[in-house]
Amino acid sequence: MNILFVADPLEAFKTYKDTTFSMMREAQRRGHRVSACEPRHLAWESGGQVRAAVRDIELTGDGHAWFRETGARDAALHEFDAVIMRKDPPFDSEYFYATHLLEQAEREGARVFNKPAALRDHPEKLAVMEFSQFTAPTLVTRSEEEVRRFHQRHGEIILKPLDGMGGMGIFRVGPDGLNLGSIIETLNRHGATTIMVQRFVPEIAQGDKRVLVIGGQPVPFCLARIPQGSEIRGNLAAGGKGVAQPISARDREIAEAIGPALAQRGLLLIGLDVIGDWLTEINVTSPTCFQEITQQTGFDVPAMFIDALEAAMAR
Repeated sequence: MNILFVADPLEAFKTYKDTTFSMMREAQRRGHRVSACEPRHLAWESGGQVRAAVRDIELTGDGHAWFRETGARDAALHEFDAVIMRKDPPFDSEYFYATHLLEQAEREGARVFNKPAALRDHPEKLAVMEFSQFTAPTLVTRSEEEVRRFHQRHGEIILKPLDGMGGMGIFRVGPDGLNLGSIIETLNRHGATTIMVQRFVPEIAQGDKRVLVIGGQPVPFCLARIPQGSEIRGNLAAGGKGVAQPISARDREIAEAIGPALAQRGLLLIGLDVIGDWLTEINVTSPTCFQEITQQTGFDVPAMFIDALEAAMAR
C-alpha cells in the first residue's frame, strides 16, 4: 500500500515516543510506502479534486535524521491506498476545515482513517455523554447556576474546557467551593463558553488510564498516567508518569461496549480515558501511547494497528 499520513511537521516529531512515527515504522517494515503532508498542504480547486503537496519518505533508523525525503509532489488524495489523519489537537477551525476537505476526498474515492465525519461527530469530551452508563456524574453547560447546583450535589468536582488538551485548563474544586466563582468565570467567559463539570474521582491517584481500542478491539494493556507531587492531572504533557499495566475487567467492559459501535462509525482507532471505573473522555483525533505500552510490555501496538488497517483496506 501507499499510505499518506496527514500529520504535524515531520521535523517536530519526538520519535522516541511519537505514535504516528511508530505507525510509519511498522508500515515501512511490512513493505508499504509512506508519504506525509500537513493539513495546510491540502487544497481543493473548484472543478478539481482534493490534492496535497506531499513528501514521499523513507525511515532511516537514525534517531536524529529519522527520515529521508525521496520525492516531493502534488498528488490527489484518492491516489493513495489509505489516508491516515493524525493531526494533533486542538480541534480548531482549521482542523474542522481539514475534515471537510478529507470528506470530499472520500467522495472522490479516498479511504480516510479515522473517518472525517466521525471525527467531527465525536468531540473528545462530549462523546462520553452517549455512554453515560460508564461515566461518573457529568454536566455540560454555560450556566454558572447549573455548575453551582452540581457542586452542591457532588461536593468535589472537576471543571474543564471542552476544547482543552493535555490537561490544559483543568480545575479541581473541593466541598468548600473555594474559588469556584472565579474558576467558572475563567472557563465559561461569563456565560459565553460551554464547559464540562464532572464529579471528582479520587482514583486519579492510581492514574488516568489510556485504553486503546483498534478496529473495535481493546489493546490488552493500557497506560496509567499517574499524577506527580501535588498535581491532580495525570496527562503526560502535565508531568504525569506513564506506567503500562494490563487492562482491568472494567476497562475491558467499557472498551468492548464502546469500541465496536465506534468502529462501525469509521473510527479505526480510539483512546478511552478511564479513571478508576469511570470513562472520562473518548480520544479520536490522534490517540497516543503506542510506544510507551510496547516498550514496557512487549505487546506490539503498532503491529495491531497496521493489522487493522490492512484488514479494513481488504473489505
